[in-house]
Amino acid sequence: MAVILITGGARSGKSTRAEARARSFPGQPVYIATAEALDGEMEQRIARHRARRGTDWIEREVPLDLVPALLATDGGGARLVDCLTLWLSNLMHAARDWERDVRELAGSLPRLSSPVVLVTNEVGLGIVPDNALARSFRDAAGIMNQIIADVADEVEFVVAGLPMKLK
Repeated sequence: MAVILITGGARSGKSTRAEARARSFPGQPVYIATAEALDGEMEQRIARHRARRGTDWIEREVPLDLVPALLATDGGGARLVDCLTLWLSNLMHAARDWERDVRELAGSLPRLSSPVVLVTNEVGLGIVPDNALARSFRDAAGIMNQIIADVADEVEFVVAGLPMKLK
């Protein structure tokens, strides 16, 4: 079993890279989407992702309960979680204890039998946000990424569509 974390900035090519990595494993891949189509623009983004992936994926929409979804889909093809950053945003918006949920995810990943490819955004490379909510999210994302990277077997950073192996 492999746990692969793929990170990078917006429109860096993370999802395309993650899809290729998930497809490289035997079995039918499972796409676990954390995004919710709350407006027209997000509906369009989701439609573009679906069109690019094609129909050979099993799809699950999981805005909050990621660990149960990973457990329910274990034992088949690789699972692609796209993305942890939106999942974190969903957890914070729902006033959940995001750090507990992230630590639960980190604890569950090594026990899974099927590969997991996780996509996340690197949000800490820009300027310091000008408001408390944005700073809180940036800090939480950095903490989450460190926790998941620690248990991952591999970590890649994607820039301009080019992956760099970090771990």
